Amino acid sequence: MSRVEIIGVARSTYVRVVRMACEEKGVAYDLKEVRPHSPEVLAIHPFGKIPVMRHGDFELCESKAIATYLDRTFSGPPLMPVDARDAALAEQWISLVNGVIDTTLVRTYMFHYLFPRTADGKPDRAGIDAVVPAMRSQIGLLDQAVAGTGHLAGDRFTLADINVMPILYWLRHYPEGADAIAGAKHLAGYYERHAARESFRNTMPPALPAEMRQGQLR
Repeated sequence: MSRVEIIGVARSTYVRVVRMACEEKGVAYDLKEVRPHSPEVLAIHPFGKIPVMRHGDFELCESKAIATYLDRTFSGPPLMPVDARDAALAEQWISLVNGVIDTTLVRTYMFHYLFPRTADGKPDRAGIDAVVPAMRSQIGLLDQAVAGTGHLAGDRFTLADINVMPILYWLRHYPEGADAIAGAKHLAGYYERHAARESFRNTMPPALPAEMRQGQLR
């Protein structure tokens, strides 16, 4: 069977999600570094978003769809729980992370550091300060969710956890995000424990370039 090809940039949280899915399943894959909205990506994703996937003559876009395909196509540990309630909880958290939490933590909070629309190019302090309460509230929600079993759904590592770990990784690079996670004892422990997984270590993204490190702690 041909190797899976993941197309996108390694720093993308969603690209890392599908790479971690491959690692968890033991699926051989190649990462092809291609930026969003490039012709190659647009040929597969109608809106030019990453990641996209090729597997032989099969092409697919959207990280959840790709992860589901990988889970159903290849042997190895299942990415979704077998139990109906735990599976529903995993779907719930994937939806909450992709639909709301990513928008707040990444596309709003972190983007005020990474892509500020300020005249001097410095982090958008007004925008950061405005979103911090929502960011802290959502970190608190995740903290409560993992308090019971140390996972978002059931008592094992699933695609729900895979979806949130890359976000937490980057969030810890910025002061308010790092403080929020450090103050959420259950989530802080959850992150440290799952960051030791091979799938997480093997997909570590490159460091940010110097011009994008404003406000970065670690």
